[in-house]
Amino acid sequence: MNWEILGIWIGALLSLSLYSFLYRDNPFYKFAEHLFVGMSAGYWVIYTIENVLKPNWWQRMFPAEGGFQIVWVIPGIFAFFMLARIVPKIAGLSRLALGMIVGAGAGLGMVSVFQTNALAQVEGSIISISAGSAFEMFSSLVLVVGVVSGLVYFFFSKEHTGIIGGTANLGITILMVAFGASFGYTIMARLSLLIGQSQFLMFEWLPTIPRILGIGGGA
Repeated sequence: MNWEILGIWIGALLSLSLYSFLYRDNPFYKFAEHLFVGMSAGYWVIYTIENVLKPNWWQRMFPAEGGFQIVWVIPGIFAFFMLARIVPKIAGLSRLALGMIVGAGAGLGMVSVFQTNALAQVEGSIISISAGSAFEMFSSLVLVVGVVSGLVYFFFSKEHTGIIGGTANLGITILMVAFGASFGYTIMARLSLLIGQSQFLMFEWLPTIPRILGIGGGA
């Protein structure tokens, strides 16, 4: 058995161990789950050290041209504050680091979020419903009506009765269609993963069994 076949068998056995949870919880599933979580955690620790800490902190504190940039000691201190979470007596120091991360992240992300989730959405809904082909006009009309009715549903300053109530109900329908489409997209992504893993088991793993057993001239 060569290394390639060994890797295929390890992947297949771990996949079957994970799928065994469909029957019931069992030691094989727990082993595969813990192995996956442990390897993922180890991978991201190494990735963070090599691709985040070293280039963004260590190499800037000790640049290649020599010298020592003392200002970069500050983020290092805050990083150690984060680790203080595991020591109960000094766990409160981690709140300083978390507060800095949350505050800086909110401030830096506010502009991009506002541009992508607000301005871009408003710009995308300002369209003409009388230009293009009949299908394009219909699509534009559906978009405008959907946006307006969705916004009316979240307008709680006036009771949802009469025209406003009907528009709000239409908004609920539009929102449910949007949520359903998003959920369907998620299901399609999960099914594609299942299909890919099934193809791996059928077309890569199963053909190795005769080779291992020496059936059909394989070795």
